[in-house]
Amino acid sequence: MAKIVVLDGYTVNPGDNPWTALAALGELVVHERSSPADVLARAANAELLLTNKAAVSARVLEQLPKLRGVCVLATGVNPVDVLRATELGIPVCNVPSYSTASVVQHTIALLLELCHRVALHDASVHAGDWQRSPDFAYWRSPLLELEGKTLGVVGYGSIGRRVAQAARALGMQVCAARLGARAASDPDHVPRLSLDELFQHADVISLHCPLTSETAHLVSAVRLALVKPGTFLINTARGGLVDEVALRAALDSGVLAGAGLDVLSSEPPLPENPLLAAKNCVITLHLAWTSLPARKRVLATTAANVRAILAGAPVNVVNPGYAAR
Repeated sequence: MAKIVVLDGYTVNPGDNPWTALAALGELVVHERSSPADVLARAANAELLLTNKAAVSARVLEQLPKLRGVCVLATGVNPVDVLRATELGIPVCNVPSYSTASVVQHTIALLLELCHRVALHDASVHAGDWQRSPDFAYWRSPLLELEGKTLGVVGYGSIGRRVAQAARALGMQVCAARLGARAASDPDHVPRLSLDELFQHADVISLHCPLTSETAHLVSAVRLALVKPGTFLINTARGGLVDEVALRAALDSGVLAGAGLDVLSSEPPLPENPLLAAKNCVITLHLAWTSLPARKRVLATTAANVRAILAGAPVNVVNPGYAAR
């Protein structure tokens, strides 16, 4: 039986999402979490190595002669040295599109929280402020209306398109960043702008692109200086897309009206992360993807990926120009 090792399974299955489909494919060993020092010893003799965020470096890959494939329990494959895996003939497979519905929903939740400050007003009611109020209604912050505003989507893939659809239902206009070659088929016919143009034009900027050397810190001090008064930033993609020092300065100075973030550059954040004390910054803990239906899709697709690797015909392969060894 093939040995299948999961390096960090807890977030995908904290107890409500059984490993049954994977266990049927071989000898399954699940570690809830693995430190960098744990990875090599735990991966020894693995034929299939599964990771979510535990790093699988070139050094690790080079010492696993039995390894037939790496499966990432997510869409982004940043934790794996894909280039070295490719050189070694090891397929790296991901799980595309599993979290689209959940991430779209969370993106809109962050945006509506910035517009309506639901948590702030709920806390005010529970503190007794409404009982003491001489009026039937009051507000602790301005309520903002999205109809007629423009959403700028950076990363117009499956999630970005669905966020755009939700925004249109709220009466918003949509534009998208021009990143790389434009897709041959664009049924939505959204206006495509350069990043600088999008930052100047949009009332809400929502990030949905992968983190690469080209997109790292695309939200920079220079671009934040371009935004209109009252602009919001939403990030449910990757923390590294944002220069966090620059974002803190833009929020504290009022250049940016607010930010809704589900991701940070380091997770969990370091105590000194500048955004933890920034003004008008709503932060959730990288949970947009974690609905149970989404996590069930992760395991179902991962089981299919493992099955395909064992059959010699990998699917959802992310290696550029992959050729089996």
